[in-house]
Amino acid sequence: MDPLEDVLTLTAATGHLSTSMAAGGRWGLRFTPLDGVKFNAIRRGRCLLRVDGLADPLALTAGDCFLLTRPVPFELASDADAPVEPADPVFRAAIDRVARVGTGDEVFLIGGRFSFRGRARALLLDGLPPVIHIPGATPEADAVHWAIDRIDREVRRSQIGSTLVAEHLAVVMLIQVLRFHLATAAAPASGWLAGLTDPVVGPALRAMHDRPADRWTVEALASAAAVSRSTLAARFSALVGKGPLDYLTGWRIELAADRLRRGDGTLASIARDVGYGSESALSVAFKRVTGSSPTAYRGSPSI
Repeated sequence: MDPLEDVLTLTAATGHLSTSMAAGGRWGLRFTPLDGVKFNAIRRGRCLLRVDGLADPLALTAGDCFLLTRPVPFELASDADAPVEPADPVFRAAIDRVARVGTGDEVFLIGGRFSFRGRARALLLDGLPPVIHIPGATPEADAVHWAIDRIDREVRRSQIGSTLVAEHLAVVMLIQVLRFHLATAAAPASGWLAGLTDPVVGPALRAMHDRPADRWTVEALASAAAVSRSTLAARFSALVGKGPLDYLTGWRIELAADRLRRGDGTLASIARDVGYGSESALSVAFKRVTGSSPTAYRGSPSI
């Protein structure tokens, strides 16, 4: 399986559509942080995006969309000096799933958020910038726009099953946004996602995800990547931030945590399936990585 598919499956990545927004005249809204990843697409008009912690606002126009990868407050406004009001009351007063602010509707946005379950969400989000902006005029973003167009169509038609279809399309959009970011990042990308597209690190990652229970060594992974042991070790650490075998340990623990959370199998069978020769070996590694024993983790109400 593709490692990205692995992680999206493990995190149960789910799209949730929110109320759309129409705005006009001079207006501004301040949004409280949401758990997960927030997205919006500007379907017509233009506005400014200000994100807490970032120095400069981002000018958005029709066709643009953005992803907020951190749960931080942000503002959308008609201009830099527009008065700002809390967004929550405006959205609570929405009619027919459209919130209205200002004096007109020359600006229209659709949006929502992505939720992720479990510890593996860090693999997906670590290394991403706080904001990913996809300009409407960028040819590389065609696949993102395709998904947004169809989400918008489903929202407007309100046919049977439209919400479910739109939320599945939102996950398609998320994958396309991640692809867009990796293909167009101005600075050299780093982190696990960047490793997937690297000619040295990518084959090693795919080998570990294909067969996590194998007795991998750095030498065997280097062979899978067709490079020397030292080349793989250096490149993997520089890009992913940890060595190949440390990554393998972390991935095995994520797989074990998912099985424990779902009550899928005995500790002995889970240990065997993720590459540990005994329950005790898994328990030692599990506690070292998570700070909790497998038994305590399985019984935790917060997982």
